[in-house]
Amino acid sequence: MRTLLLSALCFVATLSMASTEPVHGGKVDVEASTVNWVGKKVTGQHTGTIKIQSGELMMKDGMLKGGSFVIDMTTITCTDLPEKPGNKLVGHLSSDDFFGIENHKTATLTITEASKRGDSNNYEVMADLTIKGITKPIEFIAQVSDHEAKADISIDRTQYDIKYGSGSFFDGLGDKMIYDNFELSIDLVLTH
Repeated sequence: MRTLLLSALCFVATLSMASTEPVHGGKVDVEASTVNWVGKKVTGQHTGTIKIQSGELMMKDGMLKGGSFVIDMTTITCTDLPEKPGNKLVGHLSSDDFFGIENHKTATLTITEASKRGDSNNYEVMADLTIKGITKPIEFIAQVSDHEAKADISIDRTQYDIKYGSGSFFDGLGDKMIYDNFELSIDLVLTH
């Protein structure tokens, strides 16, 4: 009886260990990583950068399993205009018309699911994106290796109560209309 009990306990312990395989994380090197943005309007587009405050990707058996990162909204820049008009644009983007940075200094993205596509390093990623305190699910394709993760993400700003200049909400904007979607190109460099 004692041998049977010990065997049963060993079996349960083995099962417990098998079900808790370690998930390893790769911290985001915030200095080496980049986030570039593009916002488009009828008459053209603007580009800029924004910095990552912190982040980590979770890997298990060499595959992406989760992660999250925080974007520092106070670091937004414009890269396509001279300094004075560029600063004016950044001021407008920082205002309540857009990102309301005084009250919402960070944005966050948390991966909720990641599915590898075949034998490539591409993943279909589902995540929760929080901007201005509003969280919405998004989907995108990411390329992930041991030391780097890249993704191009299209975001509908109106989902986050950013409606300024949107033809979806205002009539008669003409060439003042700003398209609802903006693009982020993210390149995360990971440290282990």
